[in-house]
Amino acid sequence: MQFNGTRLEVNLDALEHNYNYLRSKIKEGTKFMSVVKANAYGHGIVKIAQKLQDLNTDYFATAYTEEGVELRDNGIIKPILILHPQQHHLEMCIDRCLEPVIYSVEMLEAFIAFANAKQQQSYPIHLEFNTGMNRLGMDLKDVHKALEKVTSSPAVKVRGLQSHFAASEDLNEDDFTQEQISRFEQLIPIVQKALDYEFLIHESNTSGILNYNNAHFSMVRSGIGLYGYGNDLQHDVNLKPIATLISNISQIRTIEKGESVSYNRKFIANHKTTYAVIALGHGDGINRIYGYGNLKVRINGQPAPTLGIICMDMFMVDVTNIDAKVGDEVIIFDPVTHSAREMAEDAKTISYELLTGIQKRVKRVYKSD
Repeated sequence: MQFNGTRLEVNLDALEHNYNYLRSKIKEGTKFMSVVKANAYGHGIVKIAQKLQDLNTDYFATAYTEEGVELRDNGIIKPILILHPQQHHLEMCIDRCLEPVIYSVEMLEAFIAFANAKQQQSYPIHLEFNTGMNRLGMDLKDVHKALEKVTSSPAVKVRGLQSHFAASEDLNEDDFTQEQISRFEQLIPIVQKALDYEFLIHESNTSGILNYNNAHFSMVRSGIGLYGYGNDLQHDVNLKPIATLISNISQIRTIEKGESVSYNRKFIANHKTTYAVIALGHGDGINRIYGYGNLKVRINGQPAPTLGIICMDMFMVDVTNIDAKVGDEVIIFDPVTHSAREMAEDAKTISYELLTGIQKRVKRVYKSD
């Protein structure tokens, strides 16, 4: 028997579909930024970025500088925005031609100092202002101070002005999102008046693209939508989840009534039980919350619930009524039967957390339809 092993199968045609669909929701001329942070939401940053570059995305975004370096070192030549740069990596940003988001006056001062030391002229930066997310970003009252520092230094040039929605996926918070848009729109002419050149303006994430076309401005940013999830069932029908998580049965065992399975004897059989050991665990991203029957994997088309505690490198499922053997494939989640969104919701979390938690020791396999 051929064992293909534990793997995350990534469908690049589905990625292309999602990219084209999301681009269709914005007007011609609006730039598209592909967010590939956190290992492209768990799907493999290099291969995903290479495909998106082939599809002619305008920009990439990563969270941290090291991610941008990995892209540059693997042939990505499109502009790369670093959403959360750290001061000790600012020099690295310049060395790899990465565009940092400047989210505080202190960060702006530090970056100008690095740019001067590197003898830079008009190095591109993006200024982030907080309009209600209350995470990163300069306060609106700091705009004049920031602009004064920018205009007095030839070392930097504003490439983009940005903010971030707090609840664009939740239409019950429409008033708040519209207020965020209004605050951002009030900021734009102030920056335009201070600068004698054009710059990109971007606030929308995936849900902003789908729900708020009045906030597309000159560029939009999409992360989770590229990977097949629109944060709402009405949008999910137009997107294709791009990943299937598969493992194999390592061993099949049978226990008698009263015997236990896994750590701390949290499952005790009340009848003769046959179970399979699956080569995947919380060390791979299948968190302990999925134990105790909270996850049903698919084996030969049949649901098999987990037994007891998820271990670091394996977990056990009940196959008493399933025709199963060693080596059989085990579907953890897939686009059709039980998606990552549904699996995450079973654990009262979101697809982002499940997908980004799939560790790098799980092999990524890239396929087309």
